[in-house]
Amino acid sequence: MQHTEACADCVVSFICSREPGDAVIVDVGEYRALKMLSDSGLVPELRHRRRIG
Repeated sequence: MQHTEACADCVVSFICSREPGDAVIVDVGEYRALKMLSDSGLVPELRHRRRIG
């Protein structure tokens, strides 16, 4: 699928093509959707946590 329209529209391609230091922000609605998909076993659990401090 590499170099296809589906690849260009993929969230992984979007995140990996960002400039270094450019933050990826997930809002509450997006977090809830990802959590629901994870709880259903459709995507892996989120491993990254909010930085404290």
